[in-house]
Amino acid sequence: MAAAPLTPATPRARYRSNGRAGPAGSANQRRACCGRAAAAVGGGKRRARTRWVRCGAMGNAQAEDEVALFEKDMKEFWIQFKISYGTEQNNQTSALRDLCKETLEALAAKWSKKLKEEDLMIDKIHECDNEILQQSKYVAEKEEQLSEIKSKLNQEQEQQKNLTDSIQELEEELMKKMEIKSSKNKAAKEKVEKVSKIKTLFKEHLALEMRRIPDEQLQFIFRHIDRKDPDKPYMCTLSINEQGDYEVTSCTPPLDCMAELQLKLRETNNFSAFVANIRKAFTALSYKQSA
Repeated sequence: MAAAPLTPATPRARYRSNGRAGPAGSANQRRACCGRAAAAVGGGKRRARTRWVRCGAMGNAQAEDEVALFEKDMKEFWIQFKISYGTEQNNQTSALRDLCKETLEALAAKWSKKLKEEDLMIDKIHECDNEILQQSKYVAEKEEQLSEIKSKLNQEQEQQKNLTDSIQELEEELMKKMEIKSSKNKAAKEKVEKVSKIKTLFKEHLALEMRRIPDEQLQFIFRHIDRKDPDKPYMCTLSINEQGDYEVTSCTPPLDCMAELQLKLRETNNFSAFVANIRKAFTALSYKQSA
C-alpha cells in the first residue's frame, strides 16, 4: 500500500474527541516515525561505510554481500515504515471520519432543532397574520359603521338645523302676525271707542241709535227722518274687514251713493262726517219719496 502524503495541519487538528488523538497527535507520531526512519537510515549508511572499508581490506568478494545486506535493511525499513505510517494513516482517517461523523450529527441535530424552531416561528407568524387580517376586517367594519353613524348624525344635524330655522321663521312670522293683529285690534278698539262716543252724541242730538250685532258689526238706526212717521227707522250696518277698513254690509232703504260714502270714509277716516252724510242721504230719499 502506497503511503499517503503528509498534509499540513488544519483548524480541525485542534479538536479532541473521546480521548482520541486528532490530526495534531498524528503529526507528532509521523515526526517520531520519520525520526526513527532517519536514524535507521543513518545507522545503515554508517554500517555500509564501515563495510565498504572492510571490503577494501577484505576484497571485492564481500562487497556484494554488503550491498545485499544493505538492500535487505532498506527493504525492512521501508516495510516497517509503511506498516507504521499505514496504521497511523488508518487511525488518523478513522479519527477524522469519526470526528466528521460526530460533527455532522451535531450540525444535523442543531439545524434540525433550528428548522423546527423556524417552523414554529412560521406557524406563529401565520397565526399573527391571520389575527391581523381578522382585526383589519373588524376595524374596517367598525370604520364603515362609524362612517354610516357620522353620515346619519350629519343628516340629523342638518334636519335639526332646518327644523330650527323653520321654527324660527314660523316664530318670526307668528310674531309679525300677532303684531299686526294687535295693531288691528288696537285700531279697532280705538274706532269702537270713537264710535261709542259719537253714538252718545248722535243719540242725544240726532235721534241716532247704534247697536252691536253679531259678527262684530255696528248697526246705525236713524229716526226723525220721515216727517209723516218720525219713528220710522232707517238702518245702515257697518263692520271692519280683514284689512282693517270700514265696510258697509247692509243699508235699509238702499242708497245709490253708499259706495261713494264708503270710499270717502276709508280715505278720510272721518266717521262723524260719514254718519252725517248717511243721514242727509236718508233725508233726501224721504223727501223724494214723499213728493
